[in-house]
Amino acid sequence: MPATLLLCLIVGIADGDTLTARCQAPTGMQTLKVRLAEIDAPEKDQAFGQRSKQHLSDLCFHKEAAIRPQAVDRYGRTVARVSCDEVDANSEQVRVGMAWVVDRYVTDRVLYTLQAEALAERRGLWADDDPLPPWMWRNLRVTK
Repeated sequence: MPATLLLCLIVGIADGDTLTARCQAPTGMQTLKVRLAEIDAPEKDQAFGQRSKQHLSDLCFHKEAAIRPQAVDRYGRTVARVSCDEVDANSEQVRVGMAWVVDRYVTDRVLYTLQAEALAERRGLWADDDPLPPWMWRNLRVTK
């Protein structure tokens, strides 16, 4: 996917790492479902899931955003870095303890530093003694 910068308005928040954006495209306005790249937030029914969603909403909902697409995932979502009002939402979700860094997809090594600081200060989901990463939580739900 080309390194295009899309200027958008965030019109929906699905959870702590997925949002809906209305973007200006050469052919007119388009609606994109966007998955924040390199991170994974708790699922809505998981511990901290609603808090993570609320934090992303506070950061981005009804705000202008710069979206840098990286790929399209198997669900047809645009995987991207997203900045809302010039705040990197991907990094901010990790910094406040509302998402994990996904080793398999990480390219921004600074995310590891932000995660380590959140863990050390027990921010967000790191307040739990043994938080369960969403990929493990989803796997447990499938096997039940």
